[in-house]
Amino acid sequence: MSPAERRLVAVLAADAAGYSRLMEADEEGTHARMMRLWFEVMQPSIAALHGQVIKHTGDGFLAIFGSASEAAQCALCIQRQVQEREVAEPPDRRIGFRMGLNVADAIIEAHDIFGDGVNIAARLQTYAEPGGLVVSGAVAEQIGGRPGIAAVDLGDFFLKNLTRPVRAYSVRHTAGLAASAPAPGPALPEDRPSIAVLPFRMQRTDPDQAYFAHGIIEGIVQVLSGLEGLFVISLSSTLGYGNQRTDVRAVGRELGVRYVLSGSVLQARNRLRIGTELADTETGTVIHADRHDGDMEDLFEVQDRISTQVVGAIAPHVRQRELLRAMRKHPDNLTAYDLVLQALDQFHRLDRESFARARGLLQQAIAHDPGYAPAHAYAAWWHAMRIAQGWSADPMADHAAAARAAAAATERNGNDALALAVQGYVAGYVQKDYAAAAQLLDHALAVGPNCALAWAFSGANCCFLGEGPGAVQRAERGLRLSPLDPFVFFFEHILSQAHYTNGDFEAAVVWGRRAVAQNPRHQPATRALIASLVAIGWQEEACATAQRLLQIDPSFSLAAFAARTPLRGATRELFVERLRQAGLPD
Repeated sequence: MSPAERRLVAVLAADAAGYSRLMEADEEGTHARMMRLWFEVMQPSIAALHGQVIKHTGDGFLAIFGSASEAAQCALCIQRQVQEREVAEPPDRRIGFRMGLNVADAIIEAHDIFGDGVNIAARLQTYAEPGGLVVSGAVAEQIGGRPGIAAVDLGDFFLKNLTRPVRAYSVRHTAGLAASAPAPGPALPEDRPSIAVLPFRMQRTDPDQAYFAHGIIEGIVQVLSGLEGLFVISLSSTLGYGNQRTDVRAVGRELGVRYVLSGSVLQARNRLRIGTELADTETGTVIHADRHDGDMEDLFEVQDRISTQVVGAIAPHVRQRELLRAMRKHPDNLTAYDLVLQALDQFHRLDRESFARARGLLQQAIAHDPGYAPAHAYAAWWHAMRIAQGWSADPMADHAAAARAAAAATERNGNDALALAVQGYVAGYVQKDYAAAAQLLDHALAVGPNCALAWAFSGANCCFLGEGPGAVQRAERGLRLSPLDPFVFFFEHILSQAHYTNGDFEAAVVWGRRAVAQNPRHQPATRALIASLVAIGWQEEACATAQRLLQIDPSFSLAAFAARTPLRGATRELFVERLRQAGLPD
């Protein structure tokens, strides 16, 4: 080889996930296993498929191949053999490689390789799960259709230091051991938010009022504990602070929490007034203050209602505060939790570019912490949403990806309400297995009775089954738990669909209009609104709304929609007919 030459090659970048952690736990053992894998698995596999190692980094390598097919075959072969050898190790000690592959016109020297295409391969590797392979669109085109290999479209990835997005695909064997990533170890410590609820200050010492105030904070702690990603300090740890005013910065230092919720209770005859303050313990700043009123006649109902109201008000403020915190971090310091927050911020906007960014951020979160169930759960919802929006170029591939990601979430945490809820939604919406969906969603509600998405998804499944009253009740509960959520349009849409299923078309229009006003890009909400408008004879508005839908999605067709909708039988046929009457094309 000349000192430097330029040619078209397939570049494979590999890196051992969590290598520093593995070395810290067992330096000699990890090094010995890595060397065995290098000499017994990686080197022979690369040589057998005519590859050339450009750089060996100790915890990974950079290699080139004459074709994308050979490079992909080599990567999958290595992953399978590594999984087979590491399966006997404890889950938190297993070595798993993340791999990225791209076709590049590269400058090749004796011991290094250069070019934008090389950087893309290296960047794609950071998005891969341990045991996984992420490839560029150019690679996916070359290996597409080969037996035993499946490529799942992950959307456009906006890679670091690149101005243009790169279409990315997850590639795996369709069967056998290599079809799934190694079992995850325990989740790594994350910089996730924590909160303490202090005893509320009481204006009087009436024993009944003391009991009521204690019940309020018990209810708030219970509801907060059901929120994904939020650590809540136990009530017993905060009772020692009494009901006096306290320096929240001192509380933060003593309890190790980022937020403190405090409050006051005032009784006047048969009326109660509850004041709450959410404060940042780092600065002592009050982030959000609110007031809640109720009657004493039904003590427990008031406790539950106020607890739900308080959490419904503060949860979005915590999420927004955490998002801003994540945005200020250097990209190299982001945790899986930070990445999921940023993904959700992109996800709910529902324009194509933001939606694509969301999938890349979720994939990074999974790569950073494969054991973090919410990252897998939201990835599953992302694939289901892509189908619902009519954006999927390959619905069957998105079906499989959604099911796989949902199963991965519950495998990592079988009692996580969010993971169970998303798996239930995927079972109903994507796989049309409504009985399995109902079982999963009931389980989600049992372990997380305050999980808003579980109630909304359960309401949606009732719609698919034609159970109108149950759909309305569950959808209303979901919306009540998330009135300020950035996905509120989704909750309002489910309630609109529930009223439609229940035959109350005017209520369906009211909630459909609200959902579309919140996010006009959410196509399921627009479709439900159109059908509801036709049902009550408001043809002019229905036709105008249908034209707006076609502006958002010019490729929409009733045939494609009918093939993917989870609505069944006569319900589906009538829904489609109403869309047709509004002017949507067959």
